[in-house]
Amino acid sequence: MSRLPQLKSLWMVVAGFLFGCMGVFVKLGAEYFSSAELVFYRSFFGLVVIAMIIRSQRLPAATPHWKSHLWRGLSGFVALMLFFYAIGQLPLATAVTLNYTAPLFLAFLSVTILKEPPRLPLLLAILTGFAGVMALLQPTLHHDQLTAGLMGLISGFLAAIAYLNVRQLGRLGEPSYRIVFYFTLICTIGGGIWMAAHTFHAITPANFLLLLGLGTTATLAQLAMTQAYREGDMLAVGSLAYSTVAFASLWGILLWQEMLSLSSWLGIALITLSGIIASRVTPRISAT
Repeated sequence: MSRLPQLKSLWMVVAGFLFGCMGVFVKLGAEYFSSAELVFYRSFFGLVVIAMIIRSQRLPAATPHWKSHLWRGLSGFVALMLFFYAIGQLPLATAVTLNYTAPLFLAFLSVTILKEPPRLPLLLAILTGFAGVMALLQPTLHHDQLTAGLMGLISGFLAAIAYLNVRQLGRLGEPSYRIVFYFTLICTIGGGIWMAAHTFHAITPANFLLLLGLGTTATLAQLAMTQAYREGDMLAVGSLAYSTVAFASLWGILLWQEMLSLSSWLGIALITLSGIIASRVTPRISAT
């Protein structure tokens, strides 16, 4: 059997590294910008790239399923805002891991909403994952980080809703490029409206580099992830997606000396393990 799909799955490790770098730029940028501003700049870069691809290849951008795109975009936008907020308030590894509970919520929603038959490994993964959540949040129960922790957890739930919408759009025959285009468009518009209604922070030469790094790493990570899902082995890619947690943990230690407690590391390990299991036994979702 050819090992080519397994090798091409390693694009997900590249994506994991870049997503970890994106988290670093978000955490650094949180000192200068609100979560909505960071979402706007991150989405605007992605929108420009996908719009250029659509124009250069003359792909059709019009869609008859605009309501489904709207729900996917809104859930993804709020999830991204809460995720960026959590990154600014929590250790990087904690925020990223809470957001990566999305496969667990997705597995739960697949059983309860899509009426897909429950499987024992899936149920065990969900229970293990939420035991990990309790272990990860336990150290913050008596500190001011509890709210941020809950925001990070909600971002994982809303990300699962967004992925569920992606699955439904795939069943409607919508191509990946159009799903990405409308998602980045809605996030750009939503972030812009939020910025207009709230305080706008000026861009200086120094913090512009942070925004440039945020947009670049997010866009490159998206492209690497898409490449992994297109040409790699699906099971391997789903597991390697959790490399982002490892890279985020490493960056947190190196840049901010974020030495987590033993229970936190246990929680991260349980969530990662359960997420890998859930991604293997939950039906595939098109990469976006």
